[in-house]
Amino acid sequence: MRAFGFLLLMVLCSCFQSMAQKDVPDNLPKFDNKWVHFGFSLGVSSHGLVVEQNLANTDSLASLEVRAQPGFNINIVSELHMGKFFGLRFTPGISFASRNLEYTFIDPDGGLKPIETKTVESTYVDIPLSIKYRSARLNNFATYVFAGFKYSIDLASQTDVDNSLNAEGEFVVKLKRDNYIAEIGIGFDCFLEYFKFTPELRFGWGLNDVSFQDDTPYSDPIELAKPRMFILAFNFEG
Repeated sequence: MRAFGFLLLMVLCSCFQSMAQKDVPDNLPKFDNKWVHFGFSLGVSSHGLVVEQNLANTDSLASLEVRAQPGFNINIVSELHMGKFFGLRFTPGISFASRNLEYTFIDPDGGLKPIETKTVESTYVDIPLSIKYRSARLNNFATYVFAGFKYSIDLASQTDVDNSLNAEGEFVVKLKRDNYIAEIGIGFDCFLEYFKFTPELRFGWGLNDVSFQDDTPYSDPIELAKPRMFILAFNFEG
């Protein structure tokens, strides 16, 4: 939230400055004349899970909390212009995510056992496609919104791990390999002298259940799990 507030303040200041300086020469005046342009994106993210518990299997579980962990994204940016205001974006990339699942079990004596933390790490190959709508350019500034769909393959998925061979404390919490994500976002184009710099905020939510049931004390309480992610990205386009 602090990063979001700082970015919003920066964008508002840039907007006021652009509107106040009408005589500022336009950078990259022919940028929008290209049918296609490319770039790259670097981002930081917070990946979490929305979990619904299976009440029939929670007799020994007092609570289950999911703690989102910071992640990192690298993407290629490509955009096909479809008129003055619309564009079709394809931004494949790779992202690294981690979540901590904190289990508190009930002791047979009636008390609570210490919290057990299971870390679930993912390495996604992302294949996103979205439609972008951009405002008219004001000097060297413009804003845009977009919406789209993303298919992600989790290369670190451990669904093939046999938990029956592990001791109870070493059980692995598994997530499915295939993820289907809906995305929305907003960005702020800043046309610099040699390239376009764009801070961008993206929010994604999973459409499919990625929980994997294999009859362990850590998977049984999970009825459904869907990914949630918040991404702050910085795009560089030429």
